[in-house]
Amino acid sequence: MASLKEIKTRIASVQSTRKITSAMKMVASSKLHHAQNAIESMLPYEAMLEHILKTFLVSTPDTDTPFDVQRPVKRVALLVFSSSSSLCGGFNANVIKLMLQAIAEYHAMGLTDKDIVIYPIGRKVAEKAKKCGYTCVYPYPNLAEKPNSEDCRNIAKELGQKWLDGEFDRVEMIYHHFKSAGSQILQRKNFLPIDLEEELNADTERDLSSNVSSKATQEYLKKKGESTARKSDTEAVVPLNDDFIVEPDLQTVLRTLVPKLLHHMVFTALLDSNASEHAARMVAMQTATDNADDLLRSLHLQYNKSRQAAITSELLDIVGGTVNN
Repeated sequence: MASLKEIKTRIASVQSTRKITSAMKMVASSKLHHAQNAIESMLPYEAMLEHILKTFLVSTPDTDTPFDVQRPVKRVALLVFSSSSSLCGGFNANVIKLMLQAIAEYHAMGLTDKDIVIYPIGRKVAEKAKKCGYTCVYPYPNLAEKPNSEDCRNIAKELGQKWLDGEFDRVEMIYHHFKSAGSQILQRKNFLPIDLEEELNADTERDLSSNVSSKATQEYLKKKGESTARKSDTEAVVPLNDDFIVEPDLQTVLRTLVPKLLHHMVFTALLDSNASEHAARMVAMQTATDNADDLLRSLHLQYNKSRQAAITSELLDIVGGTVNN
């Protein structure tokens, strides 16, 4: 059995660790709140852009754009979102695992490492990609920590231009979609060629109203999310009538709006990934704090038992000495 001094030292150590995890949980909670506000501020633009594009698609369903042309896949780009720091549970490990799985699938299709280019957003996935020897384009090392719309625009513009020039035949995004503080869904979806109907009808539902992280509350939110059907739009999308005049024409306007949608997709993925990172860290630190509380209870019990055993031993020695005398 450990001595009283050893138990006391370990209790002090666990208490110190608990203070750190509790503080990190509160910091993550604050950052998650700011990330949720950033997503909420983006929603009006998203709603208006989707409404315009859906209206145009209903009016001209057969419109083609240069960004939806299907080509044989010979070169691929992967836009992968992770974090630049640790202590966020399996957040980064899951992203890296899905990235390696995607690369393995392309290897099975006959592509080599030279045919796959990684665009890492976040230091963790960039380090892993470089360690594995993959080609990386890493122009914005701080983008995961400080989301910036202009940098996302530049990334979308670069990928779109390389797609039009034929340098890439497919571009995919890998990131966590933020559903709620207790649920982040890892996604892998096509960026280019873009399927407008699929993208505009994708599930973008989010719960931005809370940032609770207790295990019981997470389970409740998860069950609630599974049992609640997604609400449909209150207004049906109708085609433009003859009273509307679109200059120069619907096809040209649509081709102009698609790059804006690509920029929006990158920025949304970045905001979702950022919020998911803070939510995952908050949950991980909450779990660590709960584990520290359980360990402290066990150590205090062990300490009291050892102290009582020492007192009992001393009393027996004293009583035994008195009897012998």
